[in-house]
Amino acid sequence: MKRTSISILFCFICLAGNTQWKWNNPQKTEYPVVQNQGWNDEIGRTFTRLPQSAKGNVPELVWNLSRHSAGLAIHFYSNAPEIKVRYAVEGSHGMNHMPATSVSGIDLYGIDSNGAWHFYSGDFSFGDTISYHYNRIIKDTYHTDGYEYRLYLPLYNSVKWLEIGVPEEASFEFIPVLTEKPIVLYGTSIAQGACATRPALAWSTIVEKALDYPLVNLGFSGSAKMEREVMEYVSDIDACLYILDCMPNLFEYDKPDVSKRIVEAVKQIRKKHAAPILLIEHAGNSNAETDSVRFTSHSDINEASLHAYQLLQKENVPDLYYIYGDEFNIPADGWVDYVHFNDIGMQAQALVVEKKIREVLKLKKGASATGIPVAQRREPYKYEWKKRHREILALNESHPPQSVIIGNSITHFWGGEPKGPQQDGAESWKTYLEPHGYRNLGCGWDQIENVLWRVYHGELDGYEAERIIVMIGTNNLGLNSDESLVEGLRFLLSAIRERQPRALIKVIGILPRREHEQWVDNINRQIEKTALQDGFVYQNAGNILLDANGKLDESLFSDGLHPNEKGYELLGAFISAFE
Repeated sequence: MKRTSISILFCFICLAGNTQWKWNNPQKTEYPVVQNQGWNDEIGRTFTRLPQSAKGNVPELVWNLSRHSAGLAIHFYSNAPEIKVRYAVEGSHGMNHMPATSVSGIDLYGIDSNGAWHFYSGDFSFGDTISYHYNRIIKDTYHTDGYEYRLYLPLYNSVKWLEIGVPEEASFEFIPVLTEKPIVLYGTSIAQGACATRPALAWSTIVEKALDYPLVNLGFSGSAKMEREVMEYVSDIDACLYILDCMPNLFEYDKPDVSKRIVEAVKQIRKKHAAPILLIEHAGNSNAETDSVRFTSHSDINEASLHAYQLLQKENVPDLYYIYGDEFNIPADGWVDYVHFNDIGMQAQALVVEKKIREVLKLKKGASATGIPVAQRREPYKYEWKKRHREILALNESHPPQSVIIGNSITHFWGGEPKGPQQDGAESWKTYLEPHGYRNLGCGWDQIENVLWRVYHGELDGYEAERIIVMIGTNNLGLNSDESLVEGLRFLLSAIRERQPRALIKVIGILPRREHEQWVDNINRQIEKTALQDGFVYQNAGNILLDANGKLDESLFSDGLHPNEKGYELLGAFISAFE
């Protein structure tokens, strides 16, 4: 018996040790997958931050620092129960004031079906090859297709090569480079990430994660000095926002020179782009209250910065924004040394910058969960949510829509373009909606906050719609209070109007659901009141889908929630009758 037990144990050990792994190299893909780079066509297969053309054109220190992978990330899907990452770097693993986990380490986050981010703490070892192992990954609650992952690369080292491994039987797919215009940050060592303990704890990456927006990190340690040659590359990127955070590197210059550099840098960007520009003052020094030199130097720098901002305002330079140094209020324990932040300081700066960016880019958050934009991936076995989002953006750019209808699976599976995995009312769409030029912006299983994410990420940008129909909220029933649902819808409608002020915006009440007809009717009365108060058009299609007893007409539905062809026929006729 003892010999048998030992044999069984030996077999298990052998099986565990013989797991077959497949290794995925982001440098050998058919399409660029290195996120947060500014020149994907030129450097999309490397882990660097400036193109080869910059060598010899920018200061040598800037060029060398651009080889560091600060802010770069790899996005992928996988259902693997464990993940391994192995790679090699050029320089030393750590620094005196910064650990190896941030200088040369990586960070892995998984995003679940509801859009919640989860940090993965893996076992790691540093040698000629650095390795991280993430094990015992819990399955998602909605499906077995795994998670969307974000892998953040080292802050202060150059990555020579990198591979991501999963067991042979597991799925794995790289996500292409995001097509949205990024936020571009040009700044100092603090912007690059000194001295966070992990890559994703750099303040710029904290902001990127909070906004779920691509952010190009052009932090160049002590070498961010606003030289014209460097600004040419900063302004070479077509961004949605430019952030200039260089003040801690400008102590060697007198105040007039500092002001001049800022003014010229802003004007250099303005020659090419109309996007907003955010200027950030020096956040101060840890010993400013006790060291007279430190206090005077950062105060002088900020005076010069403010003077430049005021000069630009007098010249009516548009879309210029400013953060004052004392807004950051870095606590006494927020520093590693006299100037570099630890994780506490990084969080403090990130909160202030995120708030300002939300104001500038109109990405405000509501008071309840239904007003906080978030992505989702609840049924990848039917369709990939973000892939559909990219398809919508591409179609809107190539063929701007005349009208759009925004919603969940009831809209998604109706008909029109881009096509969904099923079209249960294709003929009625063609008859009633296609003549008015409607684009289908429905996504299966969407809740109000998911639509808000899509609105914030460009689905209503770049064109002027004549009509916008909003059909959303049924998937929030029971998950959020009735009050939160109505308030979230109100917040969403305000965001839509902000982006499409000339469109006729029409709210369709939540369609009836089996056994919840009265509940839905009560909520619709609240939605109607809110919509009309805020100047929107409201229509309730529920009555045409109910029988004489006020119950769901089962002949019009496939499952008590989604209309069938006959139901879509009535719905299409109802909507088009009010055009």
